[in-house]
Amino acid sequence: MQSMEFPLVVFTVLSQAAIGLTMMRAVRTVSGTPDTDARKEWLMIAGLMALGLLGSLFHLGHPTGAPRALVHLGTAWLSREVLFAGLFMGVAAIAVLSAGVAAKSAPAWIGAALGLGLISSAGMTYAPPALPALNNALPAAFFLTSAVILGAGFGGWFASPERQPLMARIFTSALVVGLVLYLIAPCVWASGGTVMRMTGEAWFASGFYWAHIGILAACLAVIWKTKSIPVWLPFLALAGELIGRAGFFADTLHTAINMGGLY
Repeated sequence: MQSMEFPLVVFTVLSQAAIGLTMMRAVRTVSGTPDTDARKEWLMIAGLMALGLLGSLFHLGHPTGAPRALVHLGTAWLSREVLFAGLFMGVAAIAVLSAGVAAKSAPAWIGAALGLGLISSAGMTYAPPALPALNNALPAAFFLTSAVILGAGFGGWFASPERQPLMARIFTSALVVGLVLYLIAPCVWASGGTVMRMTGEAWFASGFYWAHIGILAACLAVIWKTKSIPVWLPFLALAGELIGRAGFFADTLHTAINMGGLY
């Protein structure tokens, strides 16, 4: 892609944080007494999603034309991404505005399902043939991992004491998965075609990449030492995902980079 695409960094990471929080709320409703502060949690979910959507408008040459992105639902994954984002935002807004709804499990499960639809659509949007390294399931895997890391991290703010260990376990597992994914992917690309190999080399040479890996490892070290999620740790994880997503956009090479070259 070779451009940091800051508006898309903001949109994808913040929307995935909102989705992750919703997923964790759904998980916590499976058994036991419902957590308190349901409205505050939904307010954070809606706020993150709204900020993400607002940020995405700066990617458009004509922001007022954004609704037209829905006209190709049958053929374009981007249109489906926009639809799922709008529906998710609607569920979050309803939960915030309706006192009785916010504490129930149905909005969380509906929101989680819509969120997974948004992650899947975004994964397909950023997996075109022109990006050989990402023309697979990796974008969706990266996005889902970010959602779980951030959802479990910030979800610790709202979980009851008896569910704090659950959030810590999910957070730890997601960090390990993220480290494995990001360390292995460029190695696999190194054995691929010319542009895929060049992408792997670009990632390994990128400050974004190593800063992201370092922050994931630091978060993992902190939670292994403390056996819990300190209040400040989700902010470090958020910074890591923003940096990593900037690298995702800036360091992934398009086939045009080798136009006229030998394959």
